[in-house]
Amino acid sequence: MSEQQRAVQDRRGLRFPFDADAEAFLDNPPQKIPVRLTELSFRGCYLETSISLPLKQRLRLKLYHANEYFEALADVIYVRPNGVGALFIGLDHHSRGVLQNWILAELDKQAKSERP
Repeated sequence: MSEQQRAVQDRRGLRFPFDADAEAFLDNPPQKIPVRLTELSFRGCYLETSISLPLKQRLRLKLYHANEYFEALADVIYVRPNGVGALFIGLDHHSRGVLQNWILAELDKQAKSERP
């Protein structure tokens, strides 16, 4: 792995492909944005959307998976043609626990798929 690839990986942290239902809300003006969660990490997520969102846009997110959900504030930190990267801001205790469970389950699934 090149030094540049390591730097990008370190900056972004451990990320997983993840498919989950999601809702995003803007506060001003109040608006619900159609999104789909496709990547997840401890720090944030990638949301597919056809709506153009600017950098630093604040979102209220509700994420649903495996009969659990969590809510978080998030800021748009990068924009792609088919979606945005969002950084979680101040997760509460419940939401942090749900996020940890989802990521640990994903790590377990990956470990099992790598075993001979």
